[in-house]
Amino acid sequence: MISTARVPADKPVRIAFSLNDASDDTPPEDSIPLVFPELDQQLQPLPPCHDSEESMQVFKQHCQIAEEYHEVKKEIALLEERKKELIAKLDQAEKEKVDAAQLVREFEALTEENRTLKLAQAQCVEQLEKLRIQYQKRQGSS
Repeated sequence: MISTARVPADKPVRIAFSLNDASDDTPPEDSIPLVFPELDQQLQPLPPCHDSEESMQVFKQHCQIAEEYHEVKKEIALLEERKKELIAKLDQAEKEKVDAAQLVREFEALTEENRTLKLAQAQCVEQLEKLRIQYQKRQGSS
């Protein structure tokens, strides 16, 4: 019976076997471990016929393809994570851009209000000065 074990996607999977290691014609069935537990059952490499070198080659190729598949799947997961990070950064940058635009509008409005208030203050100072002069003239004439 072949046992299976879960291997995390971020852990490398190593396959080691040799065609020359067969000491007898019928090695035990569990000598070929199921090293790709993350693969669907129909994608699992089938145990080879140990009497056939062609079968062993096919098995070896299938294991290599399965390992490549595992690496590609891992890379896709990393790229998906990177994509999420970049989207989050882009969203943040757009939010900051909107915030900056809002701050610019607010600054312009406050600058205009400041200009208006300074003008009003200058007019009030001028009017106050005129009133003082008029008051002094009335005081001097009385």
